[in-house]
Formats: sequence, structure tokens, C-alpha cells
Amino acid sequence: MIESVMQIAGGVPLTRLLPRVGPKDAALRQARTCYDHLAGALGVGIADALRANGLVEIAGDAASLTETGHVQMQALGILAPDGNSRSNRPVCRPCLDWSERRPHLAGVLGAAICTHALEKGWVRRRLGTRALEITPAGRIGFRHAFGVESAAS
Repeated sequence: MIESVMQIAGGVPLTRLLPRVGPKDAALRQARTCYDHLAGALGVGIADALRANGLVEIAGDAASLTETGHVQMQALGILAPDGNSRSNRPVCRPCLDWSERRPHLAGVLGAAICTHALEKGWVRRRLGTRALEITPAGRIGFRHAFGVESAAS
């Protein structure tokens, strides 16, 4: 790493490619499950969009769903209208994505978004892998629900 930094600082172009972190499979990099929540470019895109729109706050190892975010998730049918969760899990927490090196969302909210996406047919599981296929309905659904354009690729 130090040699690469020195090359850049000295104006010398890198002569070798830097290693790629995470899965080599493009499908796993695009969208996959991480336990019970969405990961990959799709999961990180959703987390980024929710944060940018003020629906989720992420700071270090903590995250919270804002009141506006809670109302929005209820309106989308992702969280129950009563808002009562019988789970001891946190409502929202960041989970470092190993291919994107940025957080996606776990906790009750992350699981609810994944369940919602599967039930709506926005994603479907690929047999024998954690990779998910984003459907045409999903490209539209993720864009309308979260403002995620990366789901189109």
C-alpha cells in the first residue's frame, strides 16, 4: 500500500491493478442477502438514499430511524402501522458491506426491507447462492420507494 501511495505522490502511474475486495461474482456484488437483510450495491444504495433523505441517521457503529423515516416506512408497508416490534433486535443498525466497504442496513428495518422486496417481487433469490436478481419491477420499486438508481444496473 505504501509503495502505491508513493507512486501516486511521485506522479508515477500505477503499474499493477489494486486487489478487488469482496466477491468476484458480479451478481453477489450487485445484490445479495447478508443474513436476513439486503447487501451489495443495492443494500448500500438503499442505506445511502435513506440517509440522504433524512430517514436514517448513521454515525459510526450506530444508526437510528428518524421519526420521518418511521412514518415513511409505515406508508410504504415496510414497517407495521402500530410500530410495535416484539423483537429485542435494534430497529436499525449499520452493517459493513464487504464488497462496497460502506454500511448497508441491518436490524428490524433491514430485515423488513428485504422481506418487503422479496414479497413484492422486486428481487428473487438465485438458486445455490446468496445473490439476488433485481427484477424489472424491482428497478421501478427501488427507485420509487427509496430513490435508488443503482438498482437499474
